[in-house]
Amino acid sequence: MTTETKVWKVSAEAPSRESLVEAAALLRNGRTVAFPTETVYGLGADARNTEAVADIFAAKGRPSDNPLIVHIADRSQLEELVAPPEEAVLRLLDAFWPGPLTVVLPVKPGALSPLVTAGLSTVGLRMPGHPVALALIAASGCPIAAPSANRSGRPSPTTASHVLGDLTGRIAGIVDGGEAGVGLESTVVEFAGDALYILRPGGVTAGQLREALPGIPVIEPQAEHREPDAPRAPGMKYAHYAPRGTMVLVQGASDELVHACMQRELDEARARGERTGVLTYAEHADRFRADHIVPCGCLDALETVAHGLYASLREFDEAGVGFIAAEACPEEGLGAAIMNRLRKAAGGRILTV
Repeated sequence: MTTETKVWKVSAEAPSRESLVEAAALLRNGRTVAFPTETVYGLGADARNTEAVADIFAAKGRPSDNPLIVHIADRSQLEELVAPPEEAVLRLLDAFWPGPLTVVLPVKPGALSPLVTAGLSTVGLRMPGHPVALALIAASGCPIAAPSANRSGRPSPTTASHVLGDLTGRIAGIVDGGEAGVGLESTVVEFAGDALYILRPGGVTAGQLREALPGIPVIEPQAEHREPDAPRAPGMKYAHYAPRGTMVLVQGASDELVHACMQRELDEARARGERTGVLTYAEHADRFRADHIVPCGCLDALETVAHGLYASLREFDEAGVGFIAAEACPEEGLGAAIMNRLRKAAGGRILTV
């Protein structure tokens, strides 16, 4: 599967319709195009066109039982895609759309390609909060199915250059709108009974959801690494976000215990002849001995950790690191989403001290 991959540079602040005409036409005609959102870059195709959606799976090497999120540019598109949302859902949309929140809703029969829903009776919908994404979706006239624009299992892309590195020659085009903002994928939620369930933590925190829905229980996902048989949302099954080297995530009761354990693991890896790396935070970057140390944001500003996480994981690949010791972070607020991604990136290799 090879094709010429075109790149269009577009102003993130004020994308013009003219700059998006060619990319929108490709989407309308059943081709795949990567584009920026406020979370990460997505790989888009017309969600109604099964052949186009199949090209997403082929380009990514993604398992076909993993559902895709559908992106829309206007709430009026809900009517053609899903059953009428209940009042609590509409309150969520008022609070967080456009933005990094995906809501799983019952899909209308025949409204979307069955490849999008992976055989489920529901679909995850979101309206991205990035001007380029909204303008492109509107210009295409299509609901756009779009997982992250990377090879399956790799760290998600937050720049057009990340997309080029993974998918050049495999997709029709890339709209380069600069660096993504949040850096982590959207939060995915679903109502069941009288509660809201977080299927995947992301850019909207559990605390924000509770504020928007007072009196409605918000159920957070279990922290342990497990793979459901039938994933209800992207990122719930299979290893994700992983660097090429082996990564071990270390968590514990104190910084001292965590750092000592990380250093032991690093020393053992170096004794095996491996090139070593540390994923840590600015406050702790001087506490380790390793070949490549990456301070990923600041612990007292977890939004900086979220913003830089995937680029940091890709940095280890560029440095040829074979073993990575990663430091856990607190799981409050955005920390829940960061730890979810770190657990997936480590493939379940977690040490607790």
